[in-house]
Amino acid sequence: MPDVVVTIGGREFEVACAEGEEHFLRSAAAMLDNEAASMVSQIRHLTESRMLLMAGLMLADKTAGLEDSVKIAERRIAELEAALEAAERAGTVPEALTDSLSNLVARAEYIAQHVEAKVG
Repeated sequence: MPDVVVTIGGREFEVACAEGEEHFLRSAAAMLDNEAASMVSQIRHLTESRMLLMAGLMLADKTAGLEDSVKIAERRIAELEAALEAAERAGTVPEALTDSLSNLVARAEYIAQHVEAKVG
């Protein structure tokens, strides 16, 4: 099990991870460091535990917002797919429905890329 040294908020931490997971650990640590850096610049005497707690909470809040966006997009996709299936059974597919589906797919892909960039 490799040990990886990561820097968060100007402080170094040695963290163990599974073999082959080093990249993911470094990526997650970089995200946490990003959040911690903004707090460290605003609050001079921030304890290590408080810094990590606040940075973790900020990331959790962002993640919850992204999850909500994904759930809304998934519900809308399901609604539009159902409408499309009904239209196909009836033999007509309104252009507005096709356009809406195309726009929604583009938005869902953008959200997925954004989430992957944050996680990966």
